[in-house]
Amino acid sequence: MSPEPARPELVGPPGPAPRGRGWVGAEVLVVIGLSLGQSGVYAAVSLLAIVTRGPVGAATATLNASRSDRPWFDLTYQLLGIGFALVPVALALYLLSTDSGTTGTLRAALRRALRRLGLDRSRPGRDLLAGVGLAALIGVPGLGLYLAGRSLGLTADVVASGLDARWWTVPVLLLSALQNSLLEEVLVVGYLLDRLPRLGWSVPVVIVATALLRGSYHLYQGYGPFVGNAVMGVVFALVYRRTRRLMPLVVAHALLDVVAFIGYQYLGAALGLR
Repeated sequence: MSPEPARPELVGPPGPAPRGRGWVGAEVLVVIGLSLGQSGVYAAVSLLAIVTRGPVGAATATLNASRSDRPWFDLTYQLLGIGFALVPVALALYLLSTDSGTTGTLRAALRRALRRLGLDRSRPGRDLLAGVGLAALIGVPGLGLYLAGRSLGLTADVVASGLDARWWTVPVLLLSALQNSLLEEVLVVGYLLDRLPRLGWSVPVVIVATALLRGSYHLYQGYGPFVGNAVMGVVFALVYRRTRRLMPLVVAHALLDVVAFIGYQYLGAALGLR
């Protein structure tokens, strides 16, 4: 007697076919080209424009610049910029969530992706402490490198906040810091350290490439920020490879930006920075 054929309702859907390097490479180019890769190209052109005009030290790089002289429109532009800047993060998380196929709910797949990246809330206390330690490790030498770059004329005058003092200034600066940390750490560390090895890249090459990418989109600030952020990229990549936790990196990056943005906004004049 021939065996009874399997009933269709008991047969699971086929698993996802493994994607070749061409597919992965195209995906990486699209994701990075829509986000930080684009920023890196513009930053390199900005640096070229600066050095062909005069000394780098005479230039000014303004972060969180005002976008309108009318407060409510300025606030609207700020929030729109922050929101749309996070779209590549959503795209990367979506692509990572499809690695195990498209079975089940999207929410469950996203949770698995976040857990795999270490971007969940499974260990908030340890992640916070690790983030604070990383911020101190990066922040103090980073400030010294910035001051040295300014004295040598290799770094532009970085204006960390160009916003007027309004009721919404601090919330917007906090959101901007969070947006920067999520965008950079999810894409440069979480996403690329997952995808680039699938292209056959060795671990040292991946770490150097992602560090150079991190430095590239800070080139508009001069040579010092390029070097400092590239070193930060190496440190963050090594920490992530060791811990497989992205949350401490997000915390550290957000803290660094919060101190820079809000400190400049309210202490810049007292310190002679504005």
